Amino acid sequence: MTPHDSISNTEDSPLCQAHIIDGRAESVRILDQIAQNIKSRERPPCLAVILVGDNPASHVYVGQKIKACAASGIKSVECRMDEASRFQDIYAVINRLNQDPNVDGILMQLPLPSGISEAEQSALIELIHPQKDVDGLTTANIGKLMAGQRGLIPCTPQGALHLIKTVQSDLTGLHAVVIGRSLLFGKPMGQLLLSENATVTMAHSKTRDLDKICAQADIVVAAVGRPRMVKGDWIKSGAIVIDVGINRLDNGKLCGDVDFDAVRPIARAITPVPGGVGPMTIAYLMANTLKAYELRLLNP
Repeated sequence: MTPHDSISNTEDSPLCQAHIIDGRAESVRILDQIAQNIKSRERPPCLAVILVGDNPASHVYVGQKIKACAASGIKSVECRMDEASRFQDIYAVINRLNQDPNVDGILMQLPLPSGISEAEQSALIELIHPQKDVDGLTTANIGKLMAGQRGLIPCTPQGALHLIKTVQSDLTGLHAVVIGRSLLFGKPMGQLLLSENATVTMAHSKTRDLDKICAQADIVVAAVGRPRMVKGDWIKSGAIVIDVGINRLDNGKLCGDVDFDAVRPIARAITPVPGGVGPMTIAYLMANTLKAYELRLLNP
């Protein structure tokens, strides 16, 4: 039992507020653990980050990842490329990093500039060696996740599962609803929950009676990119609610896919936006880099 296993909301405590799951604090703990692990290594793991173009958000995200590398003792290498870079240019960089024995993980920051088509972007993702694919997006790693084999798993689902398990360590038999079916999050999230013996319903924006389906769930994970879509009356009393969405409102403020203020009095635990799943994504990128380093030691 974890410290939060005893947290609950009850019908005779209507003013009870859900426990706010602190993703920032959990991410710091993970980075500290990685740093301690790396101290005993002959060399630190190395993460290469490919950043193409001038997307301001991408530059911010890459900066956060480089900072996390420094905090966890991972060596980082930045490969910055011009906005006008072509498919062949990026292909050449990935190919070089694949062959570099001192690079353990490769991250290509998405989205790529508009000059790169979706088909080309998919081809570039597939080019990354599966053992260096710290985003877990290659077909090889997706297949390993489905087959229950050891591979590299997308970072955000790993982080979301970690936060769920700080509240409820054993998910056996619980009903989890995942709203969102993307390859980056929804599908791997569902698979991770299945591996924890939860009963999983995969839902999305076109699911009928979505509110009623969510109202039956012990765990609701929202990742659809619609501000405050999940309302208070969608949530069963005592449910764990994980908000993966991040949306910028007209007033400049950030909010998630869950109506936080409406859901908090009903849920057992809830992640905030920001400060919930986001920091965990970066922490698990570092964890994946260490894992990639270890996989390459086992299969040089």
